[in-house]
Amino acid sequence: MKPLVHVVWFKRDLRVQDHAALFEASQQGDVIPIFTWDACIWTSGEYTTQHQMFVKECLVSLNRHLHGIGLKLLELDAGIIEVLESLSNFYRIKLYSHEDTGNNHSYQLDKAVAAWCKAHHVNWLEYPQTGVVRRLKNRDIWTAIWEKRMSSPVLPVPLHAKMGAFPLGKIPTNAVTSIVYAQADKNSRQKGGREEAVRWLNTFLNGRASRYRGGISSPLSSESAGSRISPYLTWGVLSMREVVQSVRQQKLNIESNQSIYPKGLLVGLVAFESRLHWHCHFMQKLESEPAIEYQNLHTAFNGLRDESYASSESEARLVAWKNGRTGWPLVDACMAMLKETGWVNFRMRAMLMSTASYLLWLHWRETGLHLAREFLDYEPGIHWPQVQMQSGTTGINTLRIYNPIKQAKDQDPEGVFVRKWLPALKSVPNTWIFQPWLMPSSLQLEYRCRIGIDYPAPIVSIEEAFKFAKANFSQLKPTLQDNAQTAKIIKKHASRKRTLSSRPNKNTNRSPKQPASDLASRQKTLF
Repeated sequence: MKPLVHVVWFKRDLRVQDHAALFEASQQGDVIPIFTWDACIWTSGEYTTQHQMFVKECLVSLNRHLHGIGLKLLELDAGIIEVLESLSNFYRIKLYSHEDTGNNHSYQLDKAVAAWCKAHHVNWLEYPQTGVVRRLKNRDIWTAIWEKRMSSPVLPVPLHAKMGAFPLGKIPTNAVTSIVYAQADKNSRQKGGREEAVRWLNTFLNGRASRYRGGISSPLSSESAGSRISPYLTWGVLSMREVVQSVRQQKLNIESNQSIYPKGLLVGLVAFESRLHWHCHFMQKLESEPAIEYQNLHTAFNGLRDESYASSESEARLVAWKNGRTGWPLVDACMAMLKETGWVNFRMRAMLMSTASYLLWLHWRETGLHLAREFLDYEPGIHWPQVQMQSGTTGINTLRIYNPIKQAKDQDPEGVFVRKWLPALKSVPNTWIFQPWLMPSSLQLEYRCRIGIDYPAPIVSIEEAFKFAKANFSQLKPTLQDNAQTAKIIKKHASRKRTLSSRPNKNTNRSPKQPASDLASRQKTLF
């Protein structure tokens, strides 16, 4: 009989701390930890060089920590099924991994692995690592499950594990790590690895969180006021549970001796903890309805926008938006920042999506793909529900139409952010900084910002675009009101109860029994 080996399949859980799959496997016998560069994931069109390089940095850190407990990571430029097939020639396999709510490609890969395991009589043990619940039948119990998981003890790092031999033989390579993506690596992105993740978390818990409340809306202050741990949660370098418990412990520390901590730190951590709850709340939407990635959540919006980009006008608007050439300074500055860093704060992400969907009237799928490639912390379970929410296609959320001029005045009143990322506007005074196309020709020459030459004119009129969007959505109100599909979406996806730490929000915290007509009729214009 072939010897038994316990294979730990690392996916988006690149850590040894609080790692259920590794912990359980290490208690059973010989362990082989593996990471595979599956082509179906890395050629899906959602990941680029920055993601690949970030993951490579995380793998270096992971391997260092595995060495500390007697293991060595097998990082293979091959598919997981090919690796398992090769291993099965020498071993009986027991497979361990975490559950993962990724994109459709990772979902299909998981199904293929499950089929392979069934055909080869391999026991595959999967463990939850977030608040996302597989096969959730009732949203009413989700919050209680989330709390139970987050309150459970953090699993220790195994003291020692026995490394299994790995005579894999010849495995077909995917050459994924040799792919040259259209997008180069980003010069100023965050770096991967456990050490970086812990550093960002600790500086937030011990000081930066004091600026969280009131500091995360502006693209200027949010760089330091935000936690900045999102890419480490995305790739599982930090577990959600250890972050939640670290936040709760720090809150207790502050309450016991507030004088030694920065003012506002406790309030900031209370607000942040509620966001951790919402993190999993949105991921649950994709887990429960994978089609959100490709299809309008509510079918009433089918055909509303040009999904195929058959119109040359739609294509031109898409290109201008992607390249930060819309003529709206805050939008273009955010795109410039994304190109350089792979990050921009949540409100600006919402504005970018809203601008594309409402003002430029672009279908959300293509713009969502572009932002997925730009966001270093691209998390499919959060990204696609948010993309649809900011595009108004859920049927249950407030329509949020952002005015990029008003947002600029509110979030960057002195134009510091805009001038930092748009050199063409660096000499334009505050009077004209957010609407440079209104400058007389003489001033354009004086400030070296000629509209149409140095900086583009707006590609559409905000006022006319707003009227067009509002008229189109108004026509759908009768369809959405008292609609059976709307009620079904509310039951399946709407939040039931706000977390203890969060503030009331009249728009998002509603009872599932509330009439669909009330939810469908609201609009909010951030003008």
